[in-house]
Amino acid sequence: MGLKDLFKSRDDVFLQLLIDQSAKTLEAMEELQRFMETSSKESARRVKQIEKEGDELRRIINHELNRTFITPMDPEDIYSLSRSIDEIVDYADSTVDEMELLNIKPNDYLKQMVSLVLEGAQEIHLAMVRLKDHPGVAGEHASRARSLENRVEKIYRYAVAQLFAGPQDIQHVVDALKYREVYRHLSNAADRYVEAADVVGHIVVKVT
Repeated sequence: MGLKDLFKSRDDVFLQLLIDQSAKTLEAMEELQRFMETSSKESARRVKQIEKEGDELRRIINHELNRTFITPMDPEDIYSLSRSIDEIVDYADSTVDEMELLNIKPNDYLKQMVSLVLEGAQEIHLAMVRLKDHPGVAGEHASRARSLENRVEKIYRYAVAQLFAGPQDIQHVVDALKYREVYRHLSNAADRYVEAADVVGHIVVKVT
């Protein structure tokens, strides 16, 4: 039995909610990229608003899980996938929060990391869209998201190393610590792609 057979009538609600949630994640990352390019307060506000909208979708998924006895996928997989997708948006929100709070300006490393995290959001969203009818393709998108995390991690490590390279005064160290914290949020967002990708992989293996 394939995933297409598992999703019948009302059971489609879980897949649609996951698709909607991943679309919110993609929207948040697009706004985060705009923020990195323009430092726009409107983009910062939109990231925060999208994070709230994503939280609402997660609450709905949890509510549906609590009142549904039979689900098209293992309830644990639905819960884990929703949580990972939600936390990606949380890290987009915390990135904007700390950049504004600490008065951090976007630099090339932040822009590179956000660009890759945005690609990851696109891959996770496509994995959700393809999961029902083309689970093998969904698995391929999940694998691409996982590989993007490796690229984010490489930039993260290099960027942190550069922060503490060369002569340093007190102000330099303070600025370095600020930037390191924001870099970490984006690294953590990429880590959540791996978690989401792993769940998609498990789902695909179970039905193929």
